[in-house]
Amino acid sequence: MNESTAAARLAASWLLWYPDDALIQRIPEITQVVEECPPKVRTALRQFLAYLEEVPLLDAQRDYVATFDMKRKACPYLTFWTDGDTRNRGFSILRFKQAYLASGYDVGDAELPDHLAVVLEFAAIGNTLTGEALLVEHRVAIGLLREALHALGSPYVHVLDAVLATLPAMTPQIAERMAALAKSGPPVETVGLDPFPTAPASVEIGGRR
Repeated sequence: MNESTAAARLAASWLLWYPDDALIQRIPEITQVVEECPPKVRTALRQFLAYLEEVPLLDAQRDYVATFDMKRKACPYLTFWTDGDTRNRGFSILRFKQAYLASGYDVGDAELPDHLAVVLEFAAIGNTLTGEALLVEHRVAIGLLREALHALGSPYVHVLDAVLATLPAMTPQIAERMAALAKSGPPVETVGLDPFPTAPASVEIGGRR
């Protein structure tokens, strides 16, 4: 993976976190990183940065909560799209954590390891090969999240456009899988399953803040 792809994924990771004062103060740094990204990614992230700069912070925070906390259809946890609230999801989440630990990258317990922002950060500054594999493996889930954000009219769709621009192009197989999952929805099985959070925590992860 080249440096521009890593820069794009790191910038996207930062921008997918809850917009607080720390993120706003980091906008100049993020803007500098964005300028190192490929043209398509740069255009998408510039659009989102313009949104953050134009909208009052309180409104941006409300938008974030309304998008990611209140609507499960825009869930940022990748295994939710494939495993839903089933027992299988616990095993899928564990695979992410084991992949990080095998690379000597401990994200701690502040956030679930399948949160897209965590995966992007790992792919950018952790183990790039393993991170790339995790992102490609969950290309369908990322695509479905992008479609959900587009349907909601959310500015976060620009961040997902940037993420997808760093991944292999859409194929008929990916499109077919996305259509099937979109039609059926995530599996549902709540018996014997501890609840998982549906929104990211605003705390330090992997040196992010």
